[in-house]
Amino acid sequence: MERRSLLRAAVLGGTSAALGGTLWRGAAYAAPAQPGTGPYGPLGSPDANGIRLPSGFTSRVIARSGQRVGSTSYTWHNAPDGGACYADGTGWIYVSNSEINPSGGASAVKFSATGAITGAYRILSNTRQNCAGGKTPWNTWLSCEEVSLGYVYETDPWGTDAAVQRAAMGRFKHEAAAADPVRKVIYLTEDETNGRFYRFVPATWGNLSSGRLQVMVAGSATSGSFTWADIPDPDGSPTATRSQVSGSKSFNGGEGCHYADDTVWFTTKGDNRVWQLNLLTNTYELAYDDSLVNGTAPLTGVDNITGASSGDLFVAEDGGNMEICVITPDDVVASFLRVDGQSGSEITGPAFSPDGTRLYFSSQRGTSGSSSGGITYEVTGPFRS
Repeated sequence: MERRSLLRAAVLGGTSAALGGTLWRGAAYAAPAQPGTGPYGPLGSPDANGIRLPSGFTSRVIARSGQRVGSTSYTWHNAPDGGACYADGTGWIYVSNSEINPSGGASAVKFSATGAITGAYRILSNTRQNCAGGKTPWNTWLSCEEVSLGYVYETDPWGTDAAVQRAAMGRFKHEAAAADPVRKVIYLTEDETNGRFYRFVPATWGNLSSGRLQVMVAGSATSGSFTWADIPDPDGSPTATRSQVSGSKSFNGGEGCHYADDTVWFTTKGDNRVWQLNLLTNTYELAYDDSLVNGTAPLTGVDNITGASSGDLFVAEDGGNMEICVITPDDVVASFLRVDGQSGSEITGPAFSPDGTRLYFSSQRGTSGSSSGGITYEVTGPFRS
């Protein structure tokens, strides 16, 4: 699927992109008559959980930090962050990281075919500040440590196999991971003000114990061509991985990462951008840049990112007005949901159930603004397919 970028729409005079229901041509941008409306329509009033949703959608609370999950005996972790869903027979599993240091790790919630909670358990323990991560095609969860010289841990969403530290994937301030089954690589973001964008090339696809860590090499422009170069010393000591390859491209605070259809998207929080790499042509550009719309588009504080089968991207906000926004394949940028009364928090871990009818996410610090106040939600409704 080819996605036009907002940057390209600004440059090409005859092309326009819809932002929240209005057209943006060249440098001109008019405020929308209905700010934030998009493919799902305007947001309604807050529901019983304080979430504003489009018509036809409902929410429920799945778990709260420090409390038992449903009728299970398992206590949900603090500061829930990155997450993903896995098919489990006729049901599914949602995994979630814990962004605390020390004793971060990750947990999982199990659902029946009807969406009832049937279990909850720990899948990773005694790690540090597990922020985002990514799902592999062989159904493991890569949990990433967002600390200096942090590791990637490969975990079992079913909680049967012990988690394994994957040192070959490099030691740096890891954020997110996204698997590319076509090129048989894993893309990795780095949460530093001068972070880099990496890919890990396993020696054997499906086995992350060995391989090559590579970094993206490109110019300083916001679009162009790129190549990959091997990182000589993936353990990042004494020289940080981001400083080892001359010409590697710097990104301001790498966050979420998502792969689909020969394209990888990732977010950078320092400049509020969504980048896209066309992996067929080895070119990169901006899919979203808040500075180009003078802050009038609804999306601010870009963070975790995921995609739907429709080709829509769902981007969670760290701060902003606590929204998940949608970017459609034709570049409509709109609010999908908003969490009221939790301005001291951030939205994390958006992930769709295997059938695409339920969206899971967390408010990392909830109404208290503390890591012990995290809330994990489910939204159900007529998502586009």
